[in-house]
Amino acid sequence: MFTGLIVELGEVVSLERKAENASLSIKCSKIVVDAKVGDSICVNGACLTVVDIKGNIISFDVSYETLKTTNLGGLKKADRVNIEPSLRADSKLGGHFVTGHVDGVGRIRSKRITGNAIRIEIESPLEILKYLVDKGSVAVDGISLTVVEVLKDSFSVVIIPHTASLTTIGFKNTGDTVNLEADILGKYVAKFLNINSDSSLLSALKKSGYI
Repeated sequence: MFTGLIVELGEVVSLERKAENASLSIKCSKIVVDAKVGDSICVNGACLTVVDIKGNIISFDVSYETLKTTNLGGLKKADRVNIEPSLRADSKLGGHFVTGHVDGVGRIRSKRITGNAIRIEIESPLEILKYLVDKGSVAVDGISLTVVEVLKDSFSVVIIPHTASLTTIGFKNTGDTVNLEADILGKYVAKFLNINSDSSLLSALKKSGYI
């Protein structure tokens, strides 16, 4: 479990593809201090397990499924990635609950300056959009962000200068891909209400005027 508050930008040392998976090595300075083999670390929003640590380089095995469903497979040497260690029981909870299980890949449609911030519109699969709400939470490349507006096939967020300077979203451009994870709380609510059918609970809530 993570919070979506990025601790540092790591630098890709290598991504070596194998028959059915890949080995990803990342150079970092802060995370490596407390990292141990077996730890879970969020890399661009994807939860990966540390398999080796040498100096300031942490290595991970990346499964074929992760390569297929995230943008990690497109990483190149010297690319920067968002890194966050897993949430500890005594940690402060900023951001929101992020599982590190990427729901799908979105694409940046536009970026424009709004005052001292950046407004970004991101194309998103409909399977993710259905869980997003205005002013709700979403993880974009592992960054906890507030949804400004949900549109027909996209959603928008506003990035403050602090976030832009410390995460990949600040230097990504139109057309670049981003890993997306909808808020897990929204998924559970949708499951509970059984949004794809006219459940008895949903009918009762509608009849009572709650929805």
